[in-house]
Amino acid sequence: MEIRVLKYFLMVAREENITRAANLLHISQPTLSRQMMQLEDELGVSLFHRGKHNIVLTEDGLFLKRRAQEIVSLADRTQEDFLYRNEGLTGEITIGSGEFQSSRILSDMIASFRKMNPGVRFSIYSGNADAVKEQIESGVLDMGLLMEPVDISRYEFLHMPGKEEWGVLIREDSELARKEYIMPEDLSGFLQISSKRDLVQKELALWLGEYADQVESVASGNLQYNIASMVKSGIGIAVTIRLDCSYPGICFRPLRPRVESRTVLAWKKTQAFAPATSVFLSYARKYVSGIRGDLI
Repeated sequence: MEIRVLKYFLMVAREENITRAANLLHISQPTLSRQMMQLEDELGVSLFHRGKHNIVLTEDGLFLKRRAQEIVSLADRTQEDFLYRNEGLTGEITIGSGEFQSSRILSDMIASFRKMNPGVRFSIYSGNADAVKEQIESGVLDMGLLMEPVDISRYEFLHMPGKEEWGVLIREDSELARKEYIMPEDLSGFLQISSKRDLVQKELALWLGEYADQVESVASGNLQYNIASMVKSGIGIAVTIRLDCSYPGICFRPLRPRVESRTVLAWKKTQAFAPATSVFLSYARKYVSGIRGDLI
């Protein structure tokens, strides 16, 4: 598969029309149709359901679309790294991250780094640890800010300062809102909006202990704003980490016994990085070592 043909395929997938895609690509419609048929022959699958006026992707086509986006993105970044490597430190660094207190430290680190290297750009992908690790493995992301528990046996990593505190998001009119902190027995009988990560769910079940079977999960999510919206609508309570965010009608109460998590900046072992990424990782180590853990 050629990168050029994958770019053609992505244009067809976006436009759902061969003629429009060909016009945007500045090639003839027969040429584009022939390229798509040759791609199907090469892969041995049908990529499109072809209609009179439009075409839509098959299941195999959707799979190729996801892979093609990753391949084309990686190819473009690689080309850019070589194009500008002799013109000072330039390029794009891609980082995946969940929503954490330590995200502020990462942002400050990026701001400080860019003052010395204004030619470097950053792209941030938001998602939970599982989604970020998948993007790192595929080469789309250079590194990720992940919250433990997480399997990082295949990664090099840097512990971020401070810890993330766990608690419960609840409506202000809930009986739980009158409590200073929440104990396992307090959640008995409540409906819960849970994390999508299995490891986090297991940690929560350990904290709940004998009351784990008395808390029913009715929904799940991985971004706190959406979870808070469900809490406000009365769907359930949500066990999550404390963030520097406020939601009208919603309050946060910490857990007791206290539950805390660390976050790590992680990247693949033996990864060959572009110069900008390598310099940033060296800078990150020095930056974090100069921060006291109580500043978060």
